[in-house]
Amino acid sequence: MKRALIISTTLATGFALLAGTAMAHQSGGQMGGKGMRGGMMAPFEDIDADGDGKITQAEIDAHRAAKFAEADTDGDGALSAEELAAAAEKREAERRANMGQRMLDRLDANKDGKITADEMPGNDADRAKSMIERLDTDGDGAVSQAELDAAKQMRGPRGEGKGERGFGKKSH
Repeated sequence: MKRALIISTTLATGFALLAGTAMAHQSGGQMGGKGMRGGMMAPFEDIDADGDGKITQAEIDAHRAAKFAEADTDGDGALSAEELAAAAEKREAERRANMGQRMLDRLDANKDGKITADEMPGNDADRAKSMIERLDTDGDGAVSQAELDAAKQMRGPRGEGKGERGFGKKSH
């Protein structure tokens, strides 16, 4: 039973590793972004080996074979649980690096390649002032725990009845 579970898990993970290319081909060229469940897709250019702007079945097969060979680190023609885990870790590291670069591109207002505290989201003084004004029901210029708790109650379960940013309006 345990062996069957390991084999089926290994096969399922292997198919998931290789399915991205086929899904990318079926997406009508919408690659390089997110798949049906948010998974990474191979960029179009990576599959279009001859650079002619078209993906053929031969290019898909070659790309798939190359990805399999890359994951098959011991070269035995099969993917072990360790090889699948290593391939998944590599994809996750690449995803995180890409996410970090996109965040830097989006937040780095002065384009110096670094994000300062002033460039971080939520550092907007007007926004903070607006939040305090919305939540400060007694008008003392500050938000108490009781005021915060009351605002959370007004949100209701799962954000029902929420106003701007989920606070400040009662549900009807």
